[in-house]
Amino acid sequence: MSSSAFRSDQGTFLLGVGELIDEWTHKKSVNDLAEAMALNVDQVWMLSGDGTKVLVPIRQVQADDRILVETGNLIPLDGVILEGDCMVNQSSLTGESVPVPKGPGKSVYAGTVIEEGSCSIRVTKAAGSNKYDQIVRMIEDSEKLKSDVESRAAHLADRLVPWCLGLSALTYLLTRNATRAVSVLMVDFSCALKLSMPLSVLSAMREASRYHITVKGGKFMEKVADATTVIFDKTGTLTNACPTVVDVIPFNGQDADEMLRVAACMEEHFPHSMANAVVRAAREKGLDHEEMHSEVEYLVAHGIATKIGRKRAVIGSYHFVFEDEGTRIRKQDREAFEEIPAKYSCLYLAIGGVLSAVICISDPLRPEARDVIRRLHEVGIEKCVMLTGDSRRTAEAIAEEVGVDDFRAEVLPEDKSDYIRSEQALGHTVIMIGDGINDAPALSLADVGVAIGSGAMIAREVADITIAAEDLTELIFLKQLSDALMRRIQHNYRFVMSFNGALIGLGAVGLMPPGTSAMLHNGSTLLLSIRSMTNLL
Repeated sequence: MSSSAFRSDQGTFLLGVGELIDEWTHKKSVNDLAEAMALNVDQVWMLSGDGTKVLVPIRQVQADDRILVETGNLIPLDGVILEGDCMVNQSSLTGESVPVPKGPGKSVYAGTVIEEGSCSIRVTKAAGSNKYDQIVRMIEDSEKLKSDVESRAAHLADRLVPWCLGLSALTYLLTRNATRAVSVLMVDFSCALKLSMPLSVLSAMREASRYHITVKGGKFMEKVADATTVIFDKTGTLTNACPTVVDVIPFNGQDADEMLRVAACMEEHFPHSMANAVVRAAREKGLDHEEMHSEVEYLVAHGIATKIGRKRAVIGSYHFVFEDEGTRIRKQDREAFEEIPAKYSCLYLAIGGVLSAVICISDPLRPEARDVIRRLHEVGIEKCVMLTGDSRRTAEAIAEEVGVDDFRAEVLPEDKSDYIRSEQALGHTVIMIGDGINDAPALSLADVGVAIGSGAMIAREVADITIAAEDLTELIFLKQLSDALMRRIQHNYRFVMSFNGALIGLGAVGLMPPGTSAMLHNGSTLLLSIRSMTNLL
């Protein structure tokens, strides 16, 4: 076998290895994402024609079968409620923090949880066809894996092939020496460029997954490396989306602890995020809130009403307590009421038609948030911005506390998109970080959309990168990893062009025999490929 044929076979073998690694990494990335989205439900209770419950594997359930889901359980399949009323937590799908009431005829979706009640469901989509599966297939079928730098490397390698052939022919014409011409022919740029670049990108994606970061395509790591502006949603991103009682302000001569006890007694019947905050605050203070009232009435999206003794007691939103219920504030309490900090969300408690307490609730910042903003500046981000639907006064206080460079308050989803467009028009590469359904348009529009792992499913669907919910410092690692990837790619470019260029030059002047050229070329390609597969950080 001639050395030229050997080199060709060697190059074909190396490219084949590269394609196998490419395919394996793609499948690994999709599998990691699938595991993160998995419902982990293997069996369900199916209802037979006579109403008997039978525990069957989920894969046996087909469309139009009936299943039973009870309190505290995950809804495993998309369907429509046939019987029963329940409160469904849809935060995984929509980002809503408050459970939604569902009854007969209402649609329910895989991945949501029944917090109260139970129901029988007619399945509309069997396992493999629900929303979770659609998202995984969308990612699997996408063409996002290839990065721009990989494409540029492949195109450059293809463009250099005729130049290498031409240089070999020119060497022969000028020297009439076939050995020199073959020495030039033994070396090209194709193998090294086409192998090392994708291997570097795929290795970086694999390294990111070890730190609970799912990257849907190499080109997004390039964009992260180029990023100059990072935009944060507030709730659930800079904050924990875990409301906490920070103050109880009594009115009408009441005692603060007693009013917290009353509020906890009312709120414990209807668990949602703010109610849980009240009950938790009472428990932390050791306040015993045994039943002291008659049957409670829950008014969806408004509040709770009951009777304590002979007096009507209500707790809920400003609109419910003051406008619907006509609650009044004593003149001597008016000044204190107007001084309540606007940065808090409030629950209003009234007894006997008179304001008795205001419970101030805050969504505290993540403990690492301020440090993450500082470190983002250190790793090259020029501008950190917070966008929130909160009032300007609340947003201003949070922005100052966390240390962002700019903020926008009272924004709607379309306002977030408009802000991103304005930054991009100024030539900035924008990273958007969010967790809710209202962030989805902005995540999709940004150069890189980063979703928080515990956020709404639609946010994770449209985002380019997903990070775990536990710690925002993963953003710093993502930026450092992306920067290191680009440095490695530039190094690979320089090495391939200079080393192979030197081999061609030495072969052309007769200082490098064909066998040596082939050995050094293939050996350097193999070593560079192995190095490209090592960890970056």
